[in-house]
Amino acid sequence: MTSSIFQIGLVHFVLVSILLVAAGVATMLTKRNAIGVLIGVELVLNAAGINLVAFNRYCWSGQGATPAIDGLVFALFIVVLAAAEAAVALAIFLNYYNNFSTIDVEKARELKG
Repeated sequence: MTSSIFQIGLVHFVLVSILLVAAGVATMLTKRNAIGVLIGVELVLNAAGINLVAFNRYCWSGQGATPAIDGLVFALFIVVLAAAEAAVALAIFLNYYNNFSTIDVEKARELKG
């Protein structure tokens, strides 16, 4: 007989997601480097993806033997969105580095539109 503490359930996934969100927000608030801020955003997006997949797996109460794939489709959308966001942000950071020789986000105040 196995104990319920060793079975992975929804609570475990939510706790991992909470830790990822906390790490992402802390990274975004403490890093002065633009790449560090981008990594924090990616951590928050990954936490959202974990939540979508976990709630799709454990909270679906539909008819039939196969679960819905709504959470998986949304998680795939988050992965695609994160990849596009990273590509655009890195292009902006490279352009900023070419102009100012730094990617310190505190120096971004020098930009004028």
